[in-house]
Amino acid sequence: MDKRKIDVSVISDLHLATHACKAKKIQEYLKSIQPGILVLNGDIIDSWRFSRNYFPKGHFKVVRQLIKMLEKGVKIYYVTGNHDEFLRKFKGAKFGKLKILNQYIFKNNGQKTWIFHGDIFDKIIHKSKGLAKFGAAMYGFLTLLNKLVNSIICFCGGKEIIIYKSLKKRFLREKQVPSKFETQIARSAAVQGYDTVICGHTHVPKEKNLLVGGKKIHYINCGDWVENLTAAEFYDNQWHLYVHTDAENEQFAEEDVDVPADENIYQTLLKELTFANKSQPN
Repeated sequence: MDKRKIDVSVISDLHLATHACKAKKIQEYLKSIQPGILVLNGDIIDSWRFSRNYFPKGHFKVVRQLIKMLEKGVKIYYVTGNHDEFLRKFKGAKFGKLKILNQYIFKNNGQKTWIFHGDIFDKIIHKSKGLAKFGAAMYGFLTLLNKLVNSIICFCGGKEIIIYKSLKKRFLREKQVPSKFETQIARSAAVQGYDTVICGHTHVPKEKNLLVGGKKIHYINCGDWVENLTAAEFYDNQWHLYVHTDAENEQFAEEDVDVPADENIYQTLLKELTFANKSQPN
């Protein structure tokens, strides 16, 4: 099967270890591409919601797929987010072709792209972390409710829905003017001399050009793999916002990635995540 050859792929907000994570879709996407560089742009493993009682093998298969990509020579940069902030103390750590960073700068033909998660521009995260974690807990509750509703819908022959995505569309209408979040990021990018900025965090995929003091900043939010299944991709010397669809990825859905028979690896991962989750301040 033919894989799409791209220079860089940026994916954000996978939220592994939560019920909301679409692990199967993530796996399909990773198997469908052949990038030179893969940027994991924050909130990949959700330590806020992590529990030893929930890290299914489907999620572990995503980890195994990433390891396979490393083995094939793909450079992977893990840019930390707020849900996996426990990794920020390991900034600069390198494990083969995997490197942990707080931001990644991509350069091509004199153009510079700033890639970071985006939570540093979220005032709620910094002023009221407890409120942010409560919001994450409510999100988890809606996910479980969503699963129950979808099981009933599918039993009746209907098509699955994503409740929280529908609520966002209903109550958060698209604005023509840039949001404060987008404006602050664009200004910061302009001051630092970047041409393109890519973030995640909001779970809302967007691509637009913003003018800051006469300088054009190409703004991309690469979205998430909970609601929208999107990524930012660089090929043909430009950035594109990719949307994952079932139709074009059916061939990759049939193939599976073996989970190692050695359960010690699986258990070790759970222990490390449990320790990191307990050691975080409230």
